[in-house]
Amino acid sequence: MNGSNDALAALITEAGFSWAGLARRVNDLGADEGLALRYDYTAVHRWVKRGERPRPPVPTLLARALSERLRRRITPADFGMTDEETLAARGLQYADHPRTTVDTIIDLGKADVARRNIVKAPFVLAALGAPSRDWLLATLDETSTERGPRQIGMRQVAGIREMFALFQELDVMRGGGHARTALVEYMQSYVLPLLKREHEPDVQQALYEAAAEQSYLVGWMAYDDGEHGLAQRYLIQALRLAQAANHSALGAHVLAGMSDQANLLGHPREALMLARAGRRGLADGDAPACLADLHILEARALAALGESAPAAAAVAKAEQTFARVDHDDEPVWARFIDTPYLYGEAAHCFRDLGQPDDTERFATESAERAHQQGRARRAALSHAALATADLDRSDVEAAATRAAHVVELAASVNSSRTIGTVRDLQHRLKPYATLPEVRHFTTRATELLGLAA
Repeated sequence: MNGSNDALAALITEAGFSWAGLARRVNDLGADEGLALRYDYTAVHRWVKRGERPRPPVPTLLARALSERLRRRITPADFGMTDEETLAARGLQYADHPRTTVDTIIDLGKADVARRNIVKAPFVLAALGAPSRDWLLATLDETSTERGPRQIGMRQVAGIREMFALFQELDVMRGGGHARTALVEYMQSYVLPLLKREHEPDVQQALYEAAAEQSYLVGWMAYDDGEHGLAQRYLIQALRLAQAANHSALGAHVLAGMSDQANLLGHPREALMLARAGRRGLADGDAPACLADLHILEARALAALGESAPAAAAVAKAEQTFARVDHDDEPVWARFIDTPYLYGEAAHCFRDLGQPDDTERFATESAERAHQQGRARRAALSHAALATADLDRSDVEAAATRAAHVVELAASVNSSRTIGTVRDLQHRLKPYATLPEVRHFTTRATELLGLAA
């Protein structure tokens, strides 16, 4: 920051701190966390008069000291400082209380909209185990939360759910990068502030559920848009809100998303663990669409591990479970778990196992249904699986022709996953670069998507 930090100066004055007193309180808060800080009034002078920014986690300690005095929540952003490292770490934590989770999602959303460095935060493999463990233990123990007096009613919650359905439809049809910022801003301005107040027990639980749905969706959108570290943090917070809502099926759904992401990033063992944790958290006969999804994601992980027979068995189990699904009885968040999705994921299982006949059988059905629904992202993914099946049969011309169609579909949505699919096809077709069909594919990829050969 250039010049004085007027926002920090105003907050210090409002809180009634002297510069020396604020420095002492920051040192004390740091000591509570095992930090040996030695700040005095000259440090506060530099922060206020020169606009200097101390290193993390000092901005967070400053905000905590000011929050104590002012009896309201102050964040580093309120006085022109960001503590990206602390926020990145906090986003991976499964909080003891859902209010902490709400604050974390608010801060993630602010950083997301402002395109600050948290968007570039890394995906942390080690962070996957604790949230799934804590959610599963809480689900099995039927943990509930405290509730309070009425503020809003179920009609308002229903309106929040209607907005979720709208944003989910935008994601399915246009890709995760299309409306994520709009969803974050809606959550920031309306949904999350409601969770910072007390409500009647049924309304409070319904609000937690609605917020969990939207936090999951914004995480999924970030995942589809290639922002994997940010997506992971949203998903972990969504899992905690699902626990606060006492909704095991929704929590299992969040674990399914985390499993999908882990597998895409090359961590099939962790993906397998997450999918199985989700299954164990479901009651018998509960949420068949979610259960079918968890079975197919288990199959994806097993296929990535080269476990052919168990993967095929998991696909069969997913089909059997999906046959019991009555979509009229399923929640809105489960609507995308349909034939194009399930068969598309099954096709990728067999693609990874190098079984072109089964790949073609499932991918053809998925692609046809996706085209009927106008779902370009799902159609692109399934046509890419068909192109790989053509390559496995050494039909390079057919593979390249289909790959060119994938490019056309990918250009119509805002999805990094579809771009990654085109890159994968470029890699697979590179040995045949001189063939006319392959040259046409690479040309279209450059023209429409800006991808170099």
